[in-house]
Amino acid sequence: MISAILSFLGGSAFRMVWGEVAAWLNRRQEHAQELDRLRLQGDMDAAQHARNMESIRVQAELGVKTIEVKAEAESARIETEAWLDAVRATGRSVGVKWVDAWNASIRPGVATWALIMLSAEAAALVALSEGAASVCYAALGLYLADRALAKRGK
Repeated sequence: MISAILSFLGGSAFRMVWGEVAAWLNRRQEHAQELDRLRLQGDMDAAQHARNMESIRVQAELGVKTIEVKAEAESARIETEAWLDAVRATGRSVGVKWVDAWNASIRPGVATWALIMLSAEAAALVALSEGAASVCYAALGLYLADRALAKRGK
């Protein structure tokens, strides 16, 4: 009888029990591997999300900087055009002789005054404030730009 029990246990029952234990161990190992894979996938997704967010932040900053640069360039262009229009307007004749004579004499007179003031400051005879020096330089710039543009027919 013992040999019958051992034969029974050594045959079918042992294989069945061992098969169930082996299957349980396999499922447990697969489950652990699946959890590890999910954790790794989560870490990779989080890292990808962080890279995407950084990329979006950098693109947004670059977009803002691009807009700022375009705005500054447009502002500089408008200021330059306004300056050129003002310079061109100084040489236009209005048709009234005494006004045209005054306009013709005032630019050289202001330029001469500016040269005298700047020369006096260079010789340390006077001390010009920053605003006064700016006016002198603007007057010279207007006079010289007007003369240079007139020579080129503009």
